Amino acid sequence: MNTSSHSDAKHTSFQLTGMTCAACANRIEKGLRKLNGVTEANVNFALEKATIAYDPVMLDASRIEETITKLGYGTVQETIDFDITGMTCAACAARIEKGLRKMPGVIEASVNLAVETARVAYNPSEVTPTDLQQKVAKLGYEASLKKDQVQVAGHRSRELNKQKRKLWISAILSLPLLWAMVSHFSFTSWIWLPDILMNPWMQLALATPVQFYIGRQFYIAAYKALRNRSANMDVLVSLGTSAAYFYSLYLTFEWQIQAMGHHAPELYFETSSILITLVLLGKWFETLAKGRTSEAIQSLIGLQAKTALVIRNDQEATIPLEEVIAGDVLVVKPGEKVPTDGLVLEGSSSIDQSMLTGESLPVDKSVGDTVIGATVNKNGMLKVQATKVGRDTALAQIIRVVEEAQGSKAPIQRIADTISGVFVPIVVGIAALAFVVWYFLAEPGHLAGALEKSIAILVIACPCALGLATPTSIMAGSGRAAELGVLFKGGEHLESAQHTDIVVLDKTGTVTKGKPALTDVHAEGDEAIFLRWVGTAERNSEHPLAEAIVEGVRSKGIHLSDAESFEAIPGFGIRAIVEGKELLIGTQRLMAQQGIQVEVAIPRMVELEQMAKTVMLVAVDRQYAGMLAVADTVKDTSVTAIARLKAMGIQVMMITGDNQRTAEVIAHQVGIDRLLAEALPEDKADEIRKLQDQGLKVAMVGDGINDAPALALANIGMAMGTGTDVAMEAADITLMRGDLNSIPDAILMSKKTMRNIKQNLGWALGYNMLGIPIAALGLLAPWVAGAAMALSSVSVVLNALRLQRMKVG
Repeated sequence: MNTSSHSDAKHTSFQLTGMTCAACANRIEKGLRKLNGVTEANVNFALEKATIAYDPVMLDASRIEETITKLGYGTVQETIDFDITGMTCAACAARIEKGLRKMPGVIEASVNLAVETARVAYNPSEVTPTDLQQKVAKLGYEASLKKDQVQVAGHRSRELNKQKRKLWISAILSLPLLWAMVSHFSFTSWIWLPDILMNPWMQLALATPVQFYIGRQFYIAAYKALRNRSANMDVLVSLGTSAAYFYSLYLTFEWQIQAMGHHAPELYFETSSILITLVLLGKWFETLAKGRTSEAIQSLIGLQAKTALVIRNDQEATIPLEEVIAGDVLVVKPGEKVPTDGLVLEGSSSIDQSMLTGESLPVDKSVGDTVIGATVNKNGMLKVQATKVGRDTALAQIIRVVEEAQGSKAPIQRIADTISGVFVPIVVGIAALAFVVWYFLAEPGHLAGALEKSIAILVIACPCALGLATPTSIMAGSGRAAELGVLFKGGEHLESAQHTDIVVLDKTGTVTKGKPALTDVHAEGDEAIFLRWVGTAERNSEHPLAEAIVEGVRSKGIHLSDAESFEAIPGFGIRAIVEGKELLIGTQRLMAQQGIQVEVAIPRMVELEQMAKTVMLVAVDRQYAGMLAVADTVKDTSVTAIARLKAMGIQVMMITGDNQRTAEVIAHQVGIDRLLAEALPEDKADEIRKLQDQGLKVAMVGDGINDAPALALANIGMAMGTGTDVAMEAADITLMRGDLNSIPDAILMSKKTMRNIKQNLGWALGYNMLGIPIAALGLLAPWVAGAAMALSSVSVVLNALRLQRMKVG
């Protein structure tokens, strides 16, 4: 494996076909890692997805795909047709073809100038139809989905239908054989059985299509595995069913040669057919259950608007969301979803952003504000210019983070990978040993009995459950976490969060709202008139504290007018004329400079300042008229969240660049005992290092650029989703809702997911360790072993699905 820098690596992913167990995933991983230029390769058996990091200088995606094919597996490809407008000659068609072919994920592109269409074969894990349309638009043409094109169902859906069809055929052909087998038992002798079903040739006719048409997939996969010098579930199934089938075939010919009139021999056609049917049934249930593990992704995708009302050529037209391109002007009516991320050009409204940010109240939006795709417009009509579309939208990025987390591996999976890598050869050895013991020692010369025990061992030992144990839990856990507003960037972070000893919090924007708010008003006269004058004066100031005052006054329902004059006095405050009155608003120094007596206000002002509030004094016509206090208020949920962390036995510390007194007040309000104030960004990182030197596993939570070094250094970096892109890039976990309760939620989710994985691994390993000896002792019929194997895989997936119903808080 090439050891080039991971930061320079390019990432790609492929949806895979043909995998049947964890051994397949391991083989693909090993094959990809041997490629010169591949820095990392993860194959998720549950998702049937390969994620590869590689050096684009040494390797390209087509070579990776070729390697997967050589290993005996396939990759999913989609084909889509577009109508192209704007082409004038063959050079145009050639230009579009060339441009599309250069795109990552595009396998083939052909453009037909005569009928003005394009057909593109592409890897849906790497590129979307929207990306293709945008590329054509950049080239100066327009691509729209062909109106008569039938949308093809997803790969998983097609695979499910194919499996269902094979299962029905297999079940119909196997049922008469099962009927014949059941009637052999003494307690079922009352069951009527047509003589024809006891005829060996009839049984052969029923079993052969199951063995070689339905079971063909197992033979092909087993051949590919053995050709690549490895063994998987298909090898076990093929060996077990072939032994039963060919031994029965031998007995049938022997019966034919000796005398057809004699009683029919004891055959095992039903063993091979029922085994194949049960394996298919198990795979069917497994695929259904695996589909449910990705429900979180589907629900996120379901949040998107399906269509958009766009203005093109001065005409309004409703188009599919996929056809919206950056720069389009969209009309968003009340009650509709905002189609894509954009900028408000006209109108004002309130937007419900709860699905992304967790804010319970709608947020007011007007001209110049940004809106997020998939949020809901509550009342006014808006005209929005699309700024980010397709894969660039906030929702698409969230979906991508969740998909990457679900596709990644937790370190605990190494246990399962190591075991499954050597498991099949060991099982084949045990089955061979059991055959020898039974045939030569336990029941000398009894070939049928020895075969039956060997077949039972081969079948019950399939390592499917082992391969599914970890990835299904990771998928369900990270999906449920996403629904709770917690985005894990990878399985390793989902595993390591449970070990957190201390949570270090930034103050501004993390513990507090990060936005000043009007907290106190003390007026010498009528408070409403006082606030109207102050609010009108401060309307003209761009200072954050002035904005907080104006917002606070308006929230009380007080109407503001226009000031007759306004003057900012830097470092002191403001002077304004409002309704014929001269207002001075600012510091004690401003009042002293203007000769205004404010001694009466000093005790209350000192009291408010000790509570970490910024106080502004107000004089009207040169007489003291009152005071206002503004503060960065603590988030409503901070106290509860910190109490939850302490109850979990986790220490909490706050590090802030703010002054000591303000920091102490905030820390006291929320129940934090450990504190470091007046810290520079490098001080935050140094403190994290000191805590780690004490042997503590540190989780750092922040939202600003100055938090990025500490977030990157901590064992687990958690960024508030309401913060900066730099902070979120440096973090391992993003807390989308900007709520500190997401921290204990994330740690709890990590603990529950790891407990679930251990349960799954314990069940899968325990099942095999118990099942193999029982089968070797001859206490398990092969068809019962097949049913148990199917149940094992399904039970592991169903256990993982419990995480999707997990409650927090």
